[in-house]
Amino acid sequence: MEKIAKGVVRVIVVIGVMALGVVSCKQEHKEKTTVVLWEPYNDSAEVAANRSHENRRMRYKLVQSKVLDKNDVFLPLYDEVSKMSEDEYNKLKPLIIEQDIPTIQEHIKASRLSCEKLVRFYLYRIYKYELDNATTLNTIVALNPNIIAEAKALDADTSSNTKHPIYGMPILLKDNIGTENMKTTAGAIALQNNQTDDSFIVSRLKEHKALILGKVNLSEWAYFLCTGCPVGYSAVWGQTLNPYGRRIFESGGSSSGSGTSVAANYAVAAIGTETSGSILSPSSQNSVVGLKPTIGLLSRTGIVPISSTLDTPGPMTKNVIDNAILLDALSGFDAEDGVSVQNDEKTIGYHTNLSLDDGIEGKRLGVFRALVAGDSIYGATIARLKAQGAEIIEFDPPEVDMNGFLSILNIDMKNDLPIYLSTHAQDKEAVTITSIADAVVFNNRDSLVRIPYGQALFEGILADSTTADGLVEIKERLEKNGRNYFDQAIEKHNLDAILSINNYHAGFAAVAKYPALTIPMGYKASGEPISLTFISSQFRERELLQLGKAYEMENKMREIPEAYK
Repeated sequence: MEKIAKGVVRVIVVIGVMALGVVSCKQEHKEKTTVVLWEPYNDSAEVAANRSHENRRMRYKLVQSKVLDKNDVFLPLYDEVSKMSEDEYNKLKPLIIEQDIPTIQEHIKASRLSCEKLVRFYLYRIYKYELDNATTLNTIVALNPNIIAEAKALDADTSSNTKHPIYGMPILLKDNIGTENMKTTAGAIALQNNQTDDSFIVSRLKEHKALILGKVNLSEWAYFLCTGCPVGYSAVWGQTLNPYGRRIFESGGSSSGSGTSVAANYAVAAIGTETSGSILSPSSQNSVVGLKPTIGLLSRTGIVPISSTLDTPGPMTKNVIDNAILLDALSGFDAEDGVSVQNDEKTIGYHTNLSLDDGIEGKRLGVFRALVAGDSIYGATIARLKAQGAEIIEFDPPEVDMNGFLSILNIDMKNDLPIYLSTHAQDKEAVTITSIADAVVFNNRDSLVRIPYGQALFEGILADSTTADGLVEIKERLEKNGRNYFDQAIEKHNLDAILSINNYHAGFAAVAKYPALTIPMGYKASGEPISLTFISSQFRERELLQLGKAYEMENKMREIPEAYK
């Protein structure tokens, strides 16, 4: 205990009576000590400090959750984490921090690391920063209680079978992705006790023997609940914070925890989900590599939905090679997902094609003329790419009609959420809502705790009167318009990709169902990360990753957050 107090846990209180709900009423009267790793604190000073923030969405009403006791998350693995010393943690850091998967696997092969040591390192690091109220990102919301045993089992497997590179790598999941031994809440109190089976993509990870380390925070209901509210906020888990500037920069959303946890090196990688910008935004804000795949490439089965038309999961990593490895591990045909595609030469083996010799020279890249003139970092990046041999074509995109976009989300969620709840929520007594209408009523019963920023988008879903025929027309029109937005330049100039910033053009890529890969581009004068986003046509993930790897090799822009080195 002394060892962990000095190394990992900043606040430890040993008490003999009930505290923070960790000890039951029955236990309160026993003479038994209980370790309390974390104590809630008064966040009013933090809230007050952000009251005049120039970004209205960062004028928080709260930082810490009103319902979460972090002891419930961190106590179960406390004994295991306490077995690692600060000295051992520091010795492992050079082998793990900011290293890519192939490098970590080489360390394991050479017996410098093991799956168990890798897991213990990440757990130690998570406890070190997340239990300190001065450094917590409010990002880790659940930990796999069986993670140590699972890691030991992988270390014990000495079979000579060829193993996927994801073997033994600890992965974090956005908390709208189902997994059997942790709740899947989407950050909503209505789903706080939602128990599910593994989602399809989690099953794929487990087939390849990846380790599911835990779950991370998100913008509640994937940021489709309130308007103008902070990204990264959820009623269950509180406000996610950006490691490059806690309460200074947005965490991005809705895959906020996926972005912040990867940026802070809490795991090898994380999985996010996107409907329109929810992987690209937090990846950009946290200086990590994020891929929003073509719709249908990855299964959505077992993921809390917004839109069966536009939803997709995707990998979020510190570098491109890890992104390709994770994408490959997640891929697979799912008969339960109506848009899932069969594997072929275009949709497998992404990591095996990233040639170190395939540089940026000769690549034809379309760039937005307005962004070249309007953003100095983008402009400088384009000039650098040109000097590295890329062929740069400036263009002005066509004006296209995007009217009706919100109705796709409204009507899809109205239809898709009840199907998810009836199919995947195992305990109907624990999850009492069956529809958006039920959720609205449920939230209104305790609005200060459940919806402190309101639920205008949920109310908008109920008010949307778009007909089934009208929805079909909107979807067809917007898909055509979204593709035209990019295709005019792609086809006219025979482009390898179009270059954007962050999630600036995520809406167009969403309705086009096109893939987008965002990679760190640098940092603003304030220290806020900014990323370069590569967009191309359907099922061109392989080409995007190859191009992204070539860019990354010549432009290594990612820096670890100063406070989390």
